[in-house]
Amino acid sequence: MNRLRNRLIGIFLAATLVPLAATLWITTSLLDRSLSYASTGELDRLSRSLQKTGKELYQRACDALKNDALGGRVEPLRYGAGRQGGWPAPVKTFFDSGDAERFVISGSGGDRIEYLARRGDEVWQWSTSLGGVGLDDLSREIRSAREIVEKRQSRDLLRGFTYTYVLLAASVWIASLVLLVYLAHRISRPIQQLTAGLAQLAAGDLATRVEARRDDEVGRAMRAFNDMAERLQRSTERLVYLTQLASWRTLARKMAHEVKNSLTPIRLTVEEMLARSGDSDRAFMEQAAQIVVEEVESLERRVRAFSQFAAEPAVEPVPLDLNALLEERIAFLKSGHPELSYDLRLDASHPTALADQDLVKGILTNLLENAAEAAGAGGRILGITAVHNGHALVEVHDSGPGLSEQIRQSLFQPSISFKKGGMGLGLSISRKGALLTGGDIVLVKGELGGAAFRVLLPVERNGIQAHSDRG
Repeated sequence: MNRLRNRLIGIFLAATLVPLAATLWITTSLLDRSLSYASTGELDRLSRSLQKTGKELYQRACDALKNDALGGRVEPLRYGAGRQGGWPAPVKTFFDSGDAERFVISGSGGDRIEYLARRGDEVWQWSTSLGGVGLDDLSREIRSAREIVEKRQSRDLLRGFTYTYVLLAASVWIASLVLLVYLAHRISRPIQQLTAGLAQLAAGDLATRVEARRDDEVGRAMRAFNDMAERLQRSTERLVYLTQLASWRTLARKMAHEVKNSLTPIRLTVEEMLARSGDSDRAFMEQAAQIVVEEVESLERRVRAFSQFAAEPAVEPVPLDLNALLEERIAFLKSGHPELSYDLRLDASHPTALADQDLVKGILTNLLENAAEAAGAGGRILGITAVHNGHALVEVHDSGPGLSEQIRQSLFQPSISFKKGGMGLGLSISRKGALLTGGDIVLVKGELGGAAFRVLLPVERNGIQAHSDRG
């Protein structure tokens, strides 16, 4: 469960729902008040009142006219049966209908009422004026008002505006919520990845990394985490390597002590045998003694190598011009390998390292000798100096056959080899010296097809040693 994302969504809901509800209430109230002026309620009530008043007026006028007719107060117009051709249309229609009596509205705009009654074969007609009130005009106006009311009621503006506004507000709010969920996911996911990476790192997985694609504060934090994890991994690997070397140094000291204790009496005994031997066997004894002495001297050299591996030399960092130092080492060793071709690619800025001169010379000598042996007659060796990621570096490339995967895995591990001229400790001693001086030795991709080693050293900057990568 992503708690940060849920908190962001909760904050959005709390910050928007209350204002949204208040806004809807205020807006609908304003719409109600503003649209009430154009409401059809008053028109509906007025039209119904006029309709009722008109009916009452018509009924009273009809009753008054009938009473006057029956009381003889109004003289009728008589239409005889023999003269139907000259009858007015209302009279003729009434006669044909068979009704006993009927009231008819006539006049301009319906301002008169006529009372028709059947008297034998005749039709009597009484009429009276409504005093200028046109019932036909009034009826038309009432019908028009009722039509407007019905039409407006079928299209309630207030309800339409309210529904439209609520729908629009809800749509905008939902779209904002979707956008917030998306943004919250984008914000919280990198933090979640960073938290998971920290948990894995705390659990001991030093190879864990997080993918940093962002260029904001979170992205910089993820890149800082990756850099920290990488440095911690390198520091741990160096610590493990130095711990392994410490075990080997203990073994080397013990072996050197025991072998040295055995070599001295052997050599003295052989020399005494040679001194006491007779003249007849002297040539043989000299030859045998010489062989023993040479083997003893070989053993002494091996003992010295173990002693050097086991020793902890004092480190004295001084500013070193890597261009000049690499040129000096190649010139020194070039005479011993005239069959090889040496190339240099030196940094024009003359990188200066702050390191122990003897240790760096020993490292370069070992790497150049190994490169010469790997390249063989007619081979090539390339020396490079540069500054990269806060380190001064020297690279040695050779055109030899390269290194197998098995050799790469145990390349810097100390091993005992009794082949002539090799002890299996050269790279271990070199890397130990690089670590002691604040740097390291790593294997890189060769430019000449063979092996390539990079020596990382602290950069000398204004008299301050800058080796932030030191373990």
